[in-house]
Amino acid sequence: MAQLSLRGLYKSFGTTQVLEDVNLDIADREFVVFVGPSGCGKSTLLRMIAGLEEVSAGTVTIGEREVTHLEPADREVAMVFQSYALYPHMSVFDNMAFGLKMGGIPAPERAERVNKAARILQIEDLLQRRPRQLSGGQRQRVAIGRAIVREPKVFLFDEPLSNLDAALRVQMRVEIAKLHNQLDVTMIYVTHDQVEAMTMADKIVVLNKGRVEQVGSPLDLYRRPRNLFVAGFIGSPKMNFLETTVSAVSDTGVTVGLPGGSGLTLPVRPNGASIGAPLTLGTRPEHLREDGDGDARLPGEVFLVEHLGGETFCYVRLADDSTLLVKGDGESPTAVGDRLDVGIAAGVTHLFSTEGQALEHLA
Repeated sequence: MAQLSLRGLYKSFGTTQVLEDVNLDIADREFVVFVGPSGCGKSTLLRMIAGLEEVSAGTVTIGEREVTHLEPADREVAMVFQSYALYPHMSVFDNMAFGLKMGGIPAPERAERVNKAARILQIEDLLQRRPRQLSGGQRQRVAIGRAIVREPKVFLFDEPLSNLDAALRVQMRVEIAKLHNQLDVTMIYVTHDQVEAMTMADKIVVLNKGRVEQVGSPLDLYRRPRNLFVAGFIGSPKMNFLETTVSAVSDTGVTVGLPGGSGLTLPVRPNGASIGAPLTLGTRPEHLREDGDGDARLPGEVFLVEHLGGETFCYVRLADDSTLLVKGDGESPTAVGDRLDVGIAAGVTHLFSTEGQALEHLA
């Protein structure tokens, strides 16, 4: 079993607090992604799990063992770094086998493990090449293979695709997801790219300024973000935000004013919000309708259109001069200068307090 438990983890460098009170449970064989902006502490947290960074306070448990103060080699984890870090003078085979050799694994077993990993990664024909003879994607496969041969309980990935071009990133994303299914082990993956997080993870951990903002499945975070930060970070393109005020409160929800004069009643708990209270309304571009269909309409003028083939992005200037991004299909006839009454649906729209916390949906 390779479940992980992080309890009360803190990390500071001198007087700078990098991570604060991180508590997290990761189930056996789960694929968990740490995501957040640069400097949020996600790579530091991964390195603390690996034993490459000292824990300032708290505990790390892998399986049944507390490993907080164990050396990296004693934790039964393997890490794949952003940099491939391959030995240029060694063959692919020797790069993959080097750690096993240093660990005293007999040559026949080393060969068996390397060949097995090479078959999984489809790099059997590359084993006698040097790293300089490989593409970026092939080098990343070798780096992953070097981790596989160690047969760890937990795989740790620290932004492994950031050095690859866009097309290769998509391909390697699929390959790593397939690898997780083949190996059936626990994996923790760090990225700043929320698209990678959404497409790969069983569970996402969103970090910001050293704190865990929200933990949940990709769809949980997409449908019910806990606060403004998560709402703005998860989803591509990002959520639209409009400043508004409460015009009515009832058993059916909270009614707010919209630019252009109409109102919208959202099925949320008021959480202390009273008439006249300022709130932030959040709505995703893909939930807005160019044809005006919805529970209310936002009148505005289109000032930019991006045709991307399979989808169209329309940028609309509203009555209060705020901007709204509407995502339509690839055949959208909307053009710059068009007047639109953008349809907005209450059930997929969110309200956030002045403290940035989401108002809870009634259903």
